[in-house]
Amino acid sequence: MAVKIYIIYYSMYGHVARLAEEIKKGADSVEGVEVKLWQVPETLPEEVLGKMGAPPKSDVPIITPSDLAEADGFLLGFPTRFGMMAAQFKAFMDSTGGLWGTQQLAGKPAGIFYSTASQGGGQETTALTAITQLVHHGMIFVPIGYTFGAGMFEIEKVKGGSPYGAGTYAGDGTRQPTELELGQAFHQGRYFSGIAKKFKGTA
Repeated sequence: MAVKIYIIYYSMYGHVARLAEEIKKGADSVEGVEVKLWQVPETLPEEVLGKMGAPPKSDVPIITPSDLAEADGFLLGFPTRFGMMAAQFKAFMDSTGGLWGTQQLAGKPAGIFYSTASQGGGQETTALTAITQLVHHGMIFVPIGYTFGAGMFEIEKVKGGSPYGAGTYAGDGTRQPTELELGQAFHQGRYFSGIAKKFKGTA
């Protein structure tokens, strides 16, 4: 039976969505894994999003809390807001109280990826503060550590990401994930899939 991995994200300007797509490619490269992309619901009105210059959402399906119980592992992605996950993703997590009450997600592995505007904008704190959501559900945080190899030590080029997970810098919104950042995202998907298979195999 295939290991089900859900990549769940919120993306206002498309940067996190781009990482999610690459993470899916990496996860799909592992045999015996079934991967699906999901978006969390938007909480802002269209009028507000329009004033913020946000592009239309993609056709990736919107997840509901009940969908989570079907998966064996999760990769959660979001942009930062003052060093923490965006409110849209937090609102979704706040809606998972029923799953928390029954601990249906306990023991399942989860990873994190993210986007920030600048180098001091929360590349590590965004992931660090998000771990509390996993802890209360009894989930097991799976960081990438330094498994990405030499790419983790790149200092000549601006590069998002950290041992916590893949990341990118959005800047003023015009900067897109670089080849190196996308490579790290692909690696995270592949690495996480391998870990998720080990969990499922020993269950």
